[in-house]
Amino acid sequence: MEANVRTEEEFVAYIQAGGVVEASDWMPEAYRRAVIRFIEMHANSEYMGALLERDWIARAPTLERRIAITAKVQDEVGHAQHLYCVLEDLGRSRAEVLRDLSAGRARYNSFFHYPTRSWADCGIIAWLSDAASIIAQKALLKTSYGPYRRILPKICWEEAFHVVHGREIILTLMEGTQQQREMVQEALTRWWPPLLYFHGPPTPPEKDADLMRWKLKGRANEEMRQEFLGIYVPRLQKMGLTLPDPQLRFDTETQRWKYTEPDWEWVRQVGRGHGPASQEQLETRRRAMEENRWVAETLQSPPEPEVSLS
Repeated sequence: MEANVRTEEEFVAYIQAGGVVEASDWMPEAYRRAVIRFIEMHANSEYMGALLERDWIARAPTLERRIAITAKVQDEVGHAQHLYCVLEDLGRSRAEVLRDLSAGRARYNSFFHYPTRSWADCGIIAWLSDAASIIAQKALLKTSYGPYRRILPKICWEEAFHVVHGREIILTLMEGTQQQREMVQEALTRWWPPLLYFHGPPTPPEKDADLMRWKLKGRANEEMRQEFLGIYVPRLQKMGLTLPDPQLRFDTETQRWKYTEPDWEWVRQVGRGHGPASQEQLETRRRAMEENRWVAETLQSPPEPEVSLS
């Protein structure tokens, strides 16, 4: 960053001109807090999202599926670890973030507060939620914070493989027995409301003004949701699946999708840890932290002094 950037006005001008901010650069405290909040939410969502599919590794129907879902879970945890490293350069330690997550003080996407009930859930999650993630992440490829900007292409590239993996699961099930097709429909019916509010509530421009000005947000929530609906509603319908929203339709006059407005207050409560599987998932996280504490302590302990044999 240019050495003379020391005021918020100069900082914004630098960003708007295409400048990239590094961890060691001067930045307004509000910008630093916003970057930490944004990346922490992303990291925790990657991490907690892996829990939805982790238990299906042993229950996958074939060895090939087991290998594929194991690789996906590893990818998601890897994304979280990369993002936690980015946070550490901003003064937010990984240990602190994970403590807050286990205690229920940290936030992650409301989508990941729900339980999985069938193998079809793994297909819906990988295909549709990862597709929604890519839409959000691609909007940030030109974000102003350099370390985040550099890790996003790798995350998007791997998420694209997850989408193919999930779509292939759903296609295989839809070409199978009536029971398998019904399993897909049941899973879609349960997951459609969380998918609809995946990108968050519509926000007025003034609420996102600072994030847009700082290039920490690339697009409005509703724009991303409209893109998701435009791509995936026709594909789901072409498969013969029914979307569980009687109001869902494309309005040719406004060129926008109409849908049943979610109860955004309920969504906020879910995101605060009051979802159907929130506490169960956090308990899994707490138990894992406790059972594996010895590993972290061993790695952090000082090496034993060398013993001279002379």
